[in-house]
Amino acid sequence: MDYRLLGRSGLKISTLTLGTMTFGGQGAFAKTGDTDMAGAQRQIDMCIEAGVNSIDTADIYSAGMSEEIIGEALTDGRREKLILGTKVRFPTGTKGPNERGLSRHHIVRACEDSLRRLQTDHIDIYWCHEWDGLTPVEEMLSAFDMLTRSGKIGYLGVSNFSGWHVMKMIATAEREGLIRPIAQQIHYTLQAREAEYELLPIGVDQGVGTVIWSPMAGGLLSGKYRRGKPEPEGTRKAAQWNEPPVRDVEALYDIVEVLVSLAEARDDGTTPAQLALAWLLARPSVTSLVIGARTDAQLTDNLKAAELVLSDEEFAKLEQVSRPPLLYPYWHQLDSASDRLSPADLALIGPHKG
Repeated sequence: MDYRLLGRSGLKISTLTLGTMTFGGQGAFAKTGDTDMAGAQRQIDMCIEAGVNSIDTADIYSAGMSEEIIGEALTDGRREKLILGTKVRFPTGTKGPNERGLSRHHIVRACEDSLRRLQTDHIDIYWCHEWDGLTPVEEMLSAFDMLTRSGKIGYLGVSNFSGWHVMKMIATAEREGLIRPIAQQIHYTLQAREAEYELLPIGVDQGVGTVIWSPMAGGLLSGKYRRGKPEPEGTRKAAQWNEPPVRDVEALYDIVEVLVSLAEARDDGTTPAQLALAWLLARPSVTSLVIGARTDAQLTDNLKAAELVLSDEEFAKLEQVSRPPLLYPYWHQLDSASDRLSPADLALIGPHKG
């Protein structure tokens, strides 16, 4: 297992992070899985044994039950071995008008509730789960800054922000002398590469570590879904969990076919899932992949991706089948400004230079 610095910080986390959206199985989240206490402890131990030092959850997962299970599971010294992250933004339990968003009121109350459910005195990484366009950024950051100074959170991250949202957060933090986000948690896969236009370059330029949620596109890149074949049973998609969306089904199947052919060519037990994860770990600013699993077998398979390195030929084939076109102004920059591009610019434009 490799460990990478998370953005512009001294915190090192493993290249794989245990995701826990499957813990609890309550409400809509039952579609993703229903891992109970015994299963959670088993998966946590599997990850620790493999060298994983990071675990990710959110207060909204199964209405707080994921946090409760983790709090019970992180006993017998497990808590000290893990960087623990959770999130704030959505309502959990109480549905009042102020029990959502990133107001000071909601951030402070949600943090206290998460600490209680997690049975810990501090959260290592506290993530804004989604943008809040109604609360002033200064108010958000001052609340997180207060929680940092009181020792209740260690670092701040943002999730599902657009490029200008991230930059507004960073600019405000630096102007006001408040806590600065060190990482972004985003969706990014071979079949969904929109993050390359703004978010990955921001990661490179601003020292913001990138953590990927749903790196297997909800299992779509596992090799189970094939063109012309029935959809497998017992999956998120079969349970009508439709996140992330698929804009072009045929393009998805083209990517899956390449992953399957590359895995078969290796002839060493490598799976399409492992190849898809290894591709992500080679991308600019990517620090860690949040891997969750409905079964122990899936988790075992995904953990092996930490040791996998793609060959140049494999990387080229995956690029050929999945690379998105350059949008404006990037195609114009490629044509007329390619002599003066920064590392952040090249994170997107570099592969298109031929």
